[in-house]
Amino acid sequence: MLHLPFPARKPVRDALAGSGPDALGNLPEWDLSDLYSGEDAPELKRDLDWLEEACASFARDFEGKLGDQDAAGLLDCVLRNERINSVAGRIMSYAGLRYYQLTTDADRAKFMSDMQERITNFTTPLVFFTLELNRLDDAHLDQHFTANSDLARYKPVFDRIRAMKPYQLSDELEKFLHDLGVVGDAWERMFDETIAGLTFDVDGETLNIEGALNLLTEQDRTKREAASREIARVLGENVKTFARVHNTQAKEKEIIDRWRGMETAQTGRHLSNHVEPEVVEALRTAVVNAYPKLSHRYYEMKRGWLGLERMQVWDRNAPLPMEDTKVVGWDEAEATVMEAYNAFDPRMGDIAVPFFKDGWIDAGVKPGKAPGAFAHPTVTDVHPYVMLNYLGKPRDVMTLAHELGHGVHQVLAAGQGEMLSSTPLTLAETASVFGEMLTFQKMLEKAETQAERKILLAGKVEDMINTVVRQIAFYDFECKLHAARRGGELTPEDINALWMSVQAESLGPCFDFMEGYETFWAYIPHFVHSPFYVYAYAFGDGLVNALYAVYREGGAGFEEKYFDMLKAGGSKHHKELLAPFGLDASDPKFWDKGLSMISSMIDELEAME
Repeated sequence: MLHLPFPARKPVRDALAGSGPDALGNLPEWDLSDLYSGEDAPELKRDLDWLEEACASFARDFEGKLGDQDAAGLLDCVLRNERINSVAGRIMSYAGLRYYQLTTDADRAKFMSDMQERITNFTTPLVFFTLELNRLDDAHLDQHFTANSDLARYKPVFDRIRAMKPYQLSDELEKFLHDLGVVGDAWERMFDETIAGLTFDVDGETLNIEGALNLLTEQDRTKREAASREIARVLGENVKTFARVHNTQAKEKEIIDRWRGMETAQTGRHLSNHVEPEVVEALRTAVVNAYPKLSHRYYEMKRGWLGLERMQVWDRNAPLPMEDTKVVGWDEAEATVMEAYNAFDPRMGDIAVPFFKDGWIDAGVKPGKAPGAFAHPTVTDVHPYVMLNYLGKPRDVMTLAHELGHGVHQVLAAGQGEMLSSTPLTLAETASVFGEMLTFQKMLEKAETQAERKILLAGKVEDMINTVVRQIAFYDFECKLHAARRGGELTPEDINALWMSVQAESLGPCFDFMEGYETFWAYIPHFVHSPFYVYAYAFGDGLVNALYAVYREGGAGFEEKYFDMLKAGGSKHHKELLAPFGLDASDPKFWDKGLSMISSMIDELEAME
């Protein structure tokens, strides 16, 4: 099944920023003509016609014959499959990006759905490829790899495909599931369109989800409270719809997992991430054990800064009382991130330039636009596109640094080709989080006063807590949700209770939770689009903290090793990628090293008191 290739959609997890559009300057918009000039572009019709015939001829030439191919024949099969993926990916990238610009537009939604259905129909005859490949003996394949070095380059792809061998169904069932995939995609679109269509009335102003979440970072506490209560009201009114989406998606996943014989609901995600379950469990355990010295300790300190007896949920992302609330215009944000990237290595800055100059970023908040932010790699013979909802606060600058990091990674990995460029989610966050860290450190260098340094440190600690602590809490919520769904239909109240079961544990004893906060699970897109994606954020943050510690030690050749790691894309396992830096994510102590960086920043904040 060919799904929309959107690997890096960020959960709308922590309220982006808010300010009037006039102060932001000229915000860039996408120019999608590098993909296609429009729905009626002759190149689009040409590609659809080619794709239909290419899939049919692929099946004619290879179905039932993979075991008879010599090394050259198998390489030809791989290259033709790669080209099919590239053309299909280009079509779906164009359809998807147009849709996310305006998810409430019925014509765009229909176009994307029509393209997905046509491609699903075209590619159904290709289902045999992975099924037959998994019936080949290891020795048979090893002989082919030895005989042909061009084919051997694709061994990591074969390894990932063959990891699914124990869970493979019959040819007929695999084709059935392939065709059925468009139904599951419809539930995802329903979620997107529902979220994008919500309106929130706060102090006489009508806002979309982004605008309402932005208010949670306002200096005015009454406005934060009003926004929180309005978000709770609107989500509460729509919670049955969101519960239906989650119930259906979780049940569909349970059925497929059960037929495949997958041990847990998380098994499929671990396989796609090419990461061992025990590594993820070591990460999860390390973070949960660190809650008291991270989030609990920080929020208790923040409670004192805000002069509160108790923290409320609308205080979690509040700015500090002494924080400057100025708007960061787009030009300043671009200059800040570019300076940080160039200071690390001018090559990184060179790669970033076209994102700003050539219509590769869509930055503005617009009615109907998808919330959150992502970087989408499209296909390796075009270039990535970055989506933001930029509203001019420091966290928006960090989001720009994050998504631009994804974009740089995707540009560098494109040299691997369509089948080897895609990075597992756990490693996909490396360049993005590293880009954030570079930008933060550059801003910290320029801090002129102790107060300014304190504000920057506190902001970074909050971002890291949101990336590590919050995402592991989200992961625990998903684990509980999918486990509970296996026991039967979940009411909205059931899901609410699961959500609340992880909140106090992760945030700490200084918080009270208003009535209505129990529905806040409903707006987080990754629960619907990519179950269990969220631990990849914590994985990436911990990995980057460890990487950055190596960088700060000043060892020779770090930049070259870093670029080599990004260029590798999905061609290497995380052990192989981290070995040049002397790091190993399978070592439980590895995660403690990453978490200690967050703890040390909290130590510094405490020392300032």
